[in-house]
Amino acid sequence: MTSTIETLSPFHLAVQVHDLAVAREFYGGVLRCPEGRSARTWVDFDFFGHQFVCHLNESKSINSVHVNEVDGHGVPVPHFGIVLDMTRWETVANRLKEEGIEFVIAPYIRFAGEPGEQGTMFFYDPSGNAIEIKGFSDMGRLFAK
Repeated sequence: MTSTIETLSPFHLAVQVHDLAVAREFYGGVLRCPEGRSARTWVDFDFFGHQFVCHLNESKSINSVHVNEVDGHGVPVPHFGIVLDMTRWETVANRLKEEGIEFVIAPYIRFAGEPGEQGTMFFYDPSGNAIEIKGFSDMGRLFAK
């Protein structure tokens, strides 16, 4: 039997952004996500193999931030992100540090020595959307208890 992880389909996620040019600079430039289709009020990106769309809402603002305590850190909710293998996660973490990203939770190893051990980092895009990037040494442990 094939695991769900081995047969994942690309997800589609759409978020609001306050400025498409700024979103293009952040997702296309900083995160290096190739741009796909676009129109005057939206642009889609290849977010690590997934379809991620930024829809313009010029009145979008950061209203309130909710956090849940996880492993001693305040994790912003809602958030979205990607799970990478640990080598790629380390590469992305180092590049984002070099880019001067202001992390909400700086890259570190969460749940060290436990079944769910993972690299994690959190940051906001320029429109206040929270992003998490995770890294696993063994993708088969993604849902391990």
